Amino acid sequence: MLILEILFTGLLMGSFYALMALGLTLIFGILKIVNFAHGEFFMIGAYAYTLLVLRAGMPQVPAIVTAMVLGAVVALLMERLLMRPLYTGVIGAGALRDEYAIIVTFGLSLFLINLSHQVLGPYPIKGPDLVGVSRVELLGFFVSPHRLLASGLAALTLGLIVWLIRTTVWGKRVQAVAQNRFGAAIAGIDHARVSALLGGLGSIPGSIVGGLLLGVLENFGAIYVSYEYRDTFGFVILMLVLLLRPQGLFGERAREV
Repeated sequence: MLILEILFTGLLMGSFYALMALGLTLIFGILKIVNFAHGEFFMIGAYAYTLLVLRAGMPQVPAIVTAMVLGAVVALLMERLLMRPLYTGVIGAGALRDEYAIIVTFGLSLFLINLSHQVLGPYPIKGPDLVGVSRVELLGFFVSPHRLLASGLAALTLGLIVWLIRTTVWGKRVQAVAQNRFGAAIAGIDHARVSALLGGLGSIPGSIVGGLLLGVLENFGAIYVSYEYRDTFGFVILMLVLLLRPQGLFGERAREV
């Protein structure tokens, strides 16, 4: 029963990782940029929701919607000011473009982290409760209802994104831009707009499975090894994947002619 509980809790946490990994995959797929500030945009939404409810007294549902809109506005501003020069040819190509992307996104990450420390302090802030109970019994063990609700919403969001990309006309445009930006432009697709709205297409199955696997392995490591080394397990998994499967979990070897 303990193993089942650890596995289930790990899958719940892995759904969050999968959602974040999917965002990174979508960005890298078309822009070929590793966004080091990706996690900080999640932080902006979480802090916005918490402050709107606890300090502004806004009801929870409007606060969630407002936090989502605020996060989207900040992301669009960063895309227009910092990212767009990368894929419109202003910065250049090759190593210069890659170096600029690393410096800008890493610098943005440090800026947002330190800004939050200066404004809100370095200590975690507990968000408002979404449900009135602290735990629920499921499959013979107790689970946090907040984590269960959040993981369900994460799974729903993942499914919606995959459906949009695989079945809709807009998703076909995204796939076209991800495969060949110039070919999509010749076909009349506004690649800059597609890039701003989504950010690309990479290995969607790999990002989802990798996120779930990371959550499970971290949870097992925290229980059977030590909770203090929980974050270390992620880096160990990353190094093993880079050494043994550099093309990714579902990647395929390819060559350019």
